[in-house]
Amino acid sequence: MHLIIRLSSFLAASMAIIVLFPSLQSFPPAEAIRSSRLIGNSILQFSYRKSSYFKNAEQCTSQKISKKATVCDPSLIHIAMTLDMDYLRGSIAAVHSILEHSLCPENVFLHFIVSDTNLEPLIESIFPSLTFKTYYFDPEIVRNRISSSVRQALDQPLNYARNYLADLLEPCVHRVIYLDSDVIVVDDMSKLWTTSLGSRPIGAPEYCHANFTRYFTANFWSEKQFSDVFDGRNPCYFNTGVMVIDLVKWRRFGYSKKIERWMEVQKNHRIYELGSLPPFLLVFAGHVARIEHRWNQHGLGGDNVNGNCRDLHPGSVSLLHWSGQGKPWLRLDSKRPCPLDAVWARYDLYGPSL
Repeated sequence: MHLIIRLSSFLAASMAIIVLFPSLQSFPPAEAIRSSRLIGNSILQFSYRKSSYFKNAEQCTSQKISKKATVCDPSLIHIAMTLDMDYLRGSIAAVHSILEHSLCPENVFLHFIVSDTNLEPLIESIFPSLTFKTYYFDPEIVRNRISSSVRQALDQPLNYARNYLADLLEPCVHRVIYLDSDVIVVDDMSKLWTTSLGSRPIGAPEYCHANFTRYFTANFWSEKQFSDVFDGRNPCYFNTGVMVIDLVKWRRFGYSKKIERWMEVQKNHRIYELGSLPPFLLVFAGHVARIEHRWNQHGLGGDNVNGNCRDLHPGSVSLLHWSGQGKPWLRLDSKRPCPLDAVWARYDLYGPSL
């Protein structure tokens, strides 16, 4: 009986989102684009459907940005994401959701950070109206700085590319929204883009009720040379999968080097277990501009093998984030989805070729 009641609450949450966002209820027509994946010695054919062209507001017509527009155009909204084969399906769904819910999708500029330079033609074919640019991130920049963590997926070099956005992106890009590949946006990104950061270098939803001590080892807290870094800072946990970053301040104060220094400490003293998150906490916790929680409804990637599907946090929803081990595309393919995975599936452009 308890399981039935719990499942009903999840389904109710999923249906509530669909009611709140009517565009979730049907797929637009789309054109198939063939691609392939090598599994073992067999090549399986798959297709991505071409995204519809979204023109969501009449007032955008006079502001329309040409695909040849310079990245320095001041009317652009800059969003950075990584692209890799393991999370490509998630990234494409995320972009699809951004475009569908943007008041002026013509003004959205995507900065894709890649270590595989062959993905650009695929993105072009799926999103022919998208203004974007790819940037190569050399894995060797961080390979010798990465320490093993509790999950192998957290140890991939591209997971650390967010540390170097200020170096990778053009100097004329003064602000960027960074998004993980396992998010779905159900609101206009211009609202997040215009959020004031005040004097802070980054903005993110903070979760001050979380047990902050668990993000670092006992060795960290027992050594004052390490733990004193938080003196006078009132640090709170924040998720680095959704951040607004002031690149001007980042470049001025050299935050990439500050993060690298903590990664070097980790190599010698093992002060944390969770990959790329703790260095961000060490540098920024207590110095973060608070953004509304609706912009990161995180933790939806809770593994459902043991019935551990996650519900939404109370409050409004602008962005859903499947952080955690369970990714919605994997659960859907295995036919063991969580109820909220149906929301993610609305934006999925991936499927087997006939």
